[in-house]
Amino acid sequence: MTRINLTVDGQQVADDVEPRMLLVQYLRERLGKTGTVIGCDTSNCGACTVHLDGTSVKSCNVLAVQADGSEITTIEGLAQNGRLHPVQEAFRECHGLQCGFCTPGMIMQSIDLLNNNPHPSEEAIRLGLEGNLCRCTGYHNIVKAVQHAAEATSSQHAEGVGA
Repeated sequence: MTRINLTVDGQQVADDVEPRMLLVQYLRERLGKTGTVIGCDTSNCGACTVHLDGTSVKSCNVLAVQADGSEITTIEGLAQNGRLHPVQEAFRECHGLQCGFCTPGMIMQSIDLLNNNPHPSEEAIRLGLEGNLCRCTGYHNIVKAVQHAAEATSSQHAEGVGA
């Protein structure tokens, strides 16, 4: 067993884990963060995407021990004070989901995309999400949701409102 210390969704966590335990397993099985979805187990689908120190990663591709000392944000950690994150709200408003299986990973990847490019073109959005797969939607409403979130975030900043 190896001792790890993490901050997950703003909460300090210390735990002993098997060195081979995947971060996705740790988040789901030990911490109950079931919004982080196990999809393919091969890092192809992106359903397990979380933020590790502010950058999106596929948590099925990271060992829990590799995250030691890091800050992790899951889909459950995005809403603040009962308000959805602007990207979550945009996915809701634009129906950027169908079955919902890929949605947590899509949202986490979209946030990272917008953090790096606050005003992406449609092509940049499609390229930025290419490691996250959706088998239901055809991506049209997902792209619309990211565009909507970018616009909403720009409007909030222009009005002096925090996102």
